[in-house]
Amino acid sequence: MTHHEKCDVAPRNPYVALARATIELYVRERRTLNVPSDLPEELKGRRAGAFVTIYKYGRLRGCIGTITPTRPTLAEEIISNAIMAATEDPRFPSVRTEELSDLEISVDVLGEAEEVDSFDDLDPVRYGVIVTRGFRRGLLLPNLDGIDTVEEQVSIALQKAGIYGGDYKLERFEVIRHTE
Repeated sequence: MTHHEKCDVAPRNPYVALARATIELYVRERRTLNVPSDLPEELKGRRAGAFVTIYKYGRLRGCIGTITPTRPTLAEEIISNAIMAATEDPRFPSVRTEELSDLEISVDVLGEAEEVDSFDDLDPVRYGVIVTRGFRRGLLLPNLDGIDTVEEQVSIALQKAGIYGGDYKLERFEVIRHTE
């Protein structure tokens, strides 16, 4: 039996409001937000991979996500990934309380990935990309500042995966990006 916490998410984007409430509670009190009872059905009734990205003054401050769902609901996926983006992105120190008011947060909900045969099937604005070889897997979200070509997008995903040379599987996916 879990008690549900109310969080006032209207008129803001409910996805981003959920991520922000999660990060603020965790950073301030080291407590994990319970799934609020007043969330829209799509957050409680479906499963999907999701990325939570944190920016500070327009620069990346943390980003963690899941390619496929790992939790029972999308809301729980966002809560888990929001905490990890704020505290466990190895590129950054954990978010501190005094930074909270300076953060901007976006939530990307991933669509189903589909295998593609060539770069012709990709578009760095519309599609994210996943590269895979064996256990190595790298993902890059779509529509990122400064990434204008398929070649750049795939190259960065390969670097993230630690794949250098040789064959790899290429997949694309669409996202719905929720911003404040």
